[in-house]
This record gives sequence, C-alpha cells and structure tokens, in this order.
Amino acid sequence: MNRSLFSAALLATVLGITAVGCTGGGETGKEKTGDPAPTAPAGGTTAVRPEPTGEGVKAEGDTIKIGIVGSLSGDQKPWGEDSIEGGKMAVEEFNAAGGVDGKKVELLVGDSASKAEQAKSAAEKLISEGVIGIVGEVASGHTIQIAKSAFQKAIPVVAIGATKTTLADEGTNVTRVCYTDDFQGPVMAKFAFDELGLRKVGVMTDNQQPYSQGLSKSFSDTFKKLGGEIVGEAFYESGQTQFNGQITELSAKKPDGLFLSGYFTEVGPIAQQVRQAGMKDVKLLGGDGWDSPQLLVSGGDAIIGSYFCNHYNNREDRPEVKQFLEVWKKAHGGKEPGTTMAALGYDATKLMLDGLKRAASLDSKALIAAINETENFPGVSGKITLKGANGNPKKRALVVEVRSEKDGFQVFQKAYEADEVK
Repeated sequence: MNRSLFSAALLATVLGITAVGCTGGGETGKEKTGDPAPTAPAGGTTAVRPEPTGEGVKAEGDTIKIGIVGSLSGDQKPWGEDSIEGGKMAVEEFNAAGGVDGKKVELLVGDSASKAEQAKSAAEKLISEGVIGIVGEVASGHTIQIAKSAFQKAIPVVAIGATKTTLADEGTNVTRVCYTDDFQGPVMAKFAFDELGLRKVGVMTDNQQPYSQGLSKSFSDTFKKLGGEIVGEAFYESGQTQFNGQITELSAKKPDGLFLSGYFTEVGPIAQQVRQAGMKDVKLLGGDGWDSPQLLVSGGDAIIGSYFCNHYNNREDRPEVKQFLEVWKKAHGGKEPGTTMAALGYDATKLMLDGLKRAASLDSKALIAAINETENFPGVSGKITLKGANGNPKKRALVVEVRSEKDGFQVFQKAYEADEVK
C-alpha cells in the first residue's frame, strides 16, 4: 500500500517538538528506482515476468508448512504484528474447516526486524525449514529481498502491503493482494486536484525508500497532467528527525499542499515542523505508508485534517469486513485492528490457502500456478483477481482523513475504483 515504534532517539525528538508501506529504515540502502517500467492501466507493468527454474518444494509429513514474514521488532512492528496476527487467523480458520487432503497447515513465522537484510535472512530460514509458500512483507524493499530468495527455489510469495509498482516483475512466483503505487499516487493526485482544489503542491520524498520514490513520481506525474503544478521536491532519508532545510525550501514556493510520500515515522515530525514553519493552512497528503496510530503520537495536532490513501477501513459496510472484525475482536479483547495490515495479512494468507485447495499437487510450483489463476477471491480488502493480472490485482483505493483517536483516526472520505483513475 505501503513503522510505529520508535527508537529511543526518535521518540525523544518527537516528544521534544510536540510534546513510516507501503512500502524508514528497512528498505535496501539508498537504491534509486529510476524511471519505472512501462505501466498497464490501474497499476502494474507490462514487463515479461520470468519463470522460476528451481525444482520447487514438496510438502512433506503430516502438515503443510507455510511461512509468513513480518516486522515483529523495529519501527515497523505495528504492521508486522497486525499482518502476522491476520495470517494466524486465516490459518486457524482453514484448519478448523478441515485443511486440505486431510492435512493441516503449520504457519512458520519469520521476523524481518524492520530491515531488508533481515527479511531476506528470515525468508531463507523459512525455506530451509521446508515451507512451500511465503506470505509477506509490508515494506516493498523487504519484499523484494524475500522474492529474490524464493525465486531461486520456485516458492510463491504473496505480498501483503508492498506497493512498489515493479515488484511482481521479480517473477511469476510473486503476487500481491494490495494495489500498486502507480494507482495510489494518481488517486491522491486526483483527490488533491478535484476534491481539495489544490493547484500548487510541493513533494517530500524519502530517498532511502524505493516505495517513497515511486509514489512521489506517480503522484507528481498525474497532478501535472490534471493541470496542477509541482512547485518543488525535497528529499530526506529514513530515520531523519529534523527537516527544517527541506521545509524552508518548499515554503518559499508558496504551495497550497504538500505530498509526503514516506512512512509515518518521519511524516509525523515533518507535519509538526511544517506547522511550526508557519504553513498552517497547507494541506498534507500521503500514501498508505501513513497507516499507523503512531502517526497521531508523532504528528499531534499538526497531522489532524490531513489525508492519505489506504486499502481498507474498519468502518466499511461490507459483510466480509463485519465478519473479519467480529472474529478479530473476539481474539483481541474487543479491540479492532490498529492498521490495515491486519486485513491484508489475513487476505494474503487466505488467498495462498485457497490456492492450496486448487493446486494440482501439494508442492510450491503447483501452488504458484494455482495462485496465478485466482479469480474473484472475496478478500476483506475487496475482491482479488490475479488471473491475467501479472501478479497485480486491480483494487479500489480509499482516501481517509486523519482525525483524533477518539474520532476514529481514519475517517473515510472517498473510494476510487481501478477504472476511475488513469
């Protein structure tokens, strides 16, 4: 789509000034995305996806091993915890319904620790333990590393919230249950131009995150096509806490809006410093990387009234959502999920399990084929079709307004279907 616990130093800084999917530290180094591959309508690319050449892995023993990778530690822990809990819930339901061919699924968990290199290590450990499929991750840079390891062994990867447009180009074994950045960027550009009436927007990009770089570009390209002006783009890096230079640079351009394409861990402090710099009425917008209640902790009043793109909302009036929330709350003391990654983790795992039931045999290559034939899967986050989609389902996107926690944090504003945004 697409990190809420801070290091001691970052937390101290945030408290000092007031009182982040998706895709902060954790993506690979300072890699640049460069120009994206040619895009197909509503997300994804037209690139030819390579077929894994490995022999694949067969399910052995009395159980079928599936892996899931998420951040159980580090700044992205809220996403990791929610996505893994969603995955566990899906497996429990699957096993309670009888499993497949008389076998139950064993879910093995790997901790990416909010770091790309650790995501790779976690995936390789799961592969060594005999998993025939891997669910994860949320951050695109993490997921790319998982995908590379899984490709060598012909093991399917179903990404949870990794929205980098070219992710599925890693191979036919890579799919996702979320939309891509060249959909959510245009969605936010259209919302900014049509609904908010913005005409001059500045952009702040996390130059350490492929997610942020790609999202900034897709937003900017569409906003300019609509007739708006990108007055300037300023850059920072994950873990940074002071943004005065970038904010001063953009403030001089007199924007009526700022698009902040990074993760919530940096967006909150940026919002604080934007308001302190005198830009009281400038609208702040972003992508699904804002999705964590910790945004309210780091952003305080400065972030209230801002807008971001997301995959799902707890208030949606659909039977899939109501059923999911009923089961989730029963297992979590009556509390609703804190982030969208709970629903996406559930969807990604359940989709892989659905593939198991349709696979010609219980091995990873058959599972890859079955997953890629998925049609109209009834996900909590919306229907998912992967057949003919090159790993990238056409999903709708929601724009939500940031409100206080007592007002629900994310308040639905508008939904955009895949064919509404070009």
